[in-house]
Amino acid sequence: MWWKKPGLVALLILVAVGLLIRFWPELIPSLVSQRDITSSTMPDSEVYRLVEGSVYDGDTLRVQRCGEQCEELKIRLCGIDAPEMDQPMGEAARNQLRSLIDQGDGTLIVLPVEQDRYGRTVAELFVPVVGQEAEIHLTSQMVMDGYAYHYERYSGGCPNGQLLAGVEEQARSRSAGVWANPSAVKPWDYRQNR
Repeated sequence: MWWKKPGLVALLILVAVGLLIRFWPELIPSLVSQRDITSSTMPDSEVYRLVEGSVYDGDTLRVQRCGEQCEELKIRLCGIDAPEMDQPMGEAARNQLRSLIDQGDGTLIVLPVEQDRYGRTVAELFVPVVGQEAEIHLTSQMVMDGYAYHYERYSGGCPNGQLLAGVEEQARSRSAGVWANPSAVKPWDYRQNR
């Protein structure tokens, strides 16, 4: 009876929402006429490759794609904040992000949202899992696993922003990762007090 296992139900919901968001641009034309949609309502997803050795921490990495010329982006995951590298759980968060990406072949689907004040592309990322039809939605998976916090202040523009509060509550209820220490300092407070 799979429906009696809350973790499995949450995972299935997360996968369904992730797939919906991933394929939303392809579904829109069948739901509404093209003249009713502006290109600014939903960005197109783009396929990139991870730049080897570029996962800096639990929410920042670099990707590239090469055609006639190579294009490289520094990505900040949308709507989350992982512990800084010199905070408790900082290295663990970076390692978790690496391990999620390692479930693919280095290909990342990037759904850009905006550029931040540091010139990074704020985006949601998906990892196509090798040998499966599934994709990992990195943003929500990092929060669900307890390696990042929902950064509510900056999640409003994220296509999956509304999902993050729910997966964070699940992580908190399981005392997963950062939630195992009730006195842990959130990264945004830590940076402010440095």
